[in-house]
Amino acid sequence: MQNLLEDLKKSLEKDERFTVDGELLKNKIVESALKMDEDLITLLLSNDKLKEHFFTKVGKATIFDKDKFVKFVSNKQFLPDSYTAFKYKIGLTKDGEYISEKKDVVLSWPYKDCVLEGGQTKEDAKRDEIFWNQTLAPDEIDRLLDPKVFTNANRVDKDGEHDFDTFNRREDGTISDNLIVKGNNLLALHSLKKEFAGKAKLIYIDPPYNTGDDSFRYNDQFNRSSWLTFMKNRLEIAKELLTQSGIILVQIDTNEIAYLHTLLDEIFEGYKQGILTLKVKSPSGDSSKTNTAFEDVSEYILAYSKQKSVENYYPYSIKEIIDKNSKT
Repeated sequence: MQNLLEDLKKSLEKDERFTVDGELLKNKIVESALKMDEDLITLLLSNDKLKEHFFTKVGKATIFDKDKFVKFVSNKQFLPDSYTAFKYKIGLTKDGEYISEKKDVVLSWPYKDCVLEGGQTKEDAKRDEIFWNQTLAPDEIDRLLDPKVFTNANRVDKDGEHDFDTFNRREDGTISDNLIVKGNNLLALHSLKKEFAGKAKLIYIDPPYNTGDDSFRYNDQFNRSSWLTFMKNRLEIAKELLTQSGIILVQIDTNEIAYLHTLLDEIFEGYKQGILTLKVKSPSGDSSKTNTAFEDVSEYILAYSKQKSVENYYPYSIKEIIDKNSKT
C-alpha cells in the first residue's frame, strides 16, 4: 500500500482532463468514476497495483469498484503508508462520508428539472409561467432554446446609428463587435451559444433579487422554486459561454444569497473564487419599514469559475487597492 497514492497520482496525471497547473482535480476524477468513464478505467487497468486494489474478478470479468475508488480519492489526508478513513476534518457526514463530498446531496426544489422561459412584456406584468419538464416536453424545450434570429439590428458608432451590414470579426472568426441584445435573456444566451461558447472571459449577472418588491413576479405559490429554476437555467448556459479560465460574477442581496450560493456551488462544482461585499447604502436608523432591528446596507457579488485558476482581470491585489485608496 505504501506507494499506492503515488501510483494513482502518476496515472491520473497522464489524463489532461484531471489536472490544472500541475494539480489534480478531485471533483473531476470523482465525477468520471461515478460515470464509469472508459478512459479513466483504462488508465487504472494499465497499472497492476491500481488494478489489484480497485478492481474485482468475477469469473472471467473484471469489475471496477467505483465506491472504493471514490472513497480512496476523497480521503486526501490519509497516511502515505496506509489506506485509512482517518481525516483531519470536522463536518456533517452521511454513511461515513462528508456531505460536501457526496454527489447525491444537492439543492432540490419543485420544478428543478424544468425550464422556465421567464419572459414579460411589461415590467409589472404577472404571467402564468409554464414549467417545461425536460423529460416530458423535450420538443417544446428544443424549440424554446433553439437559436433565434435577431431582428432590427443597427450599428452604432460615434456618428450615430446606421443600417447593419455585417459583423466585424477577428482572424480566428470570432465576432469583435460589442453587442447589445434586447429581449428575453434565456433565449438570447442560447442564441449566442453557437458564436460564443467557451469564449467569454468574464460574465456579470444582475438578476432579480426576489424580494417581493422587484420585477420577479412569477408563480406566487412556488416563488422560491420559480426563482431557483429561473436562475439555474440561465447559469447553466452562462457556464457554457465561459472560457476554461473565465469567471462569472453574480450580484445579489441577503434575500436569496444562501440559495444562490448553494446553487452556484452545484453548477460550478465548488469552484468559488470568492464573495465581494458591497456597501450600497448607509443605515438610516429607521427599521419601521422592515419590521426588524437590522437593516441591510450591503449586497454581494459571488464569483465562480469552471476551474481552480482564473484570468487575472485587475492589475492590483485587493490589499494594494485598499492601501492605495486609504492614502488618497
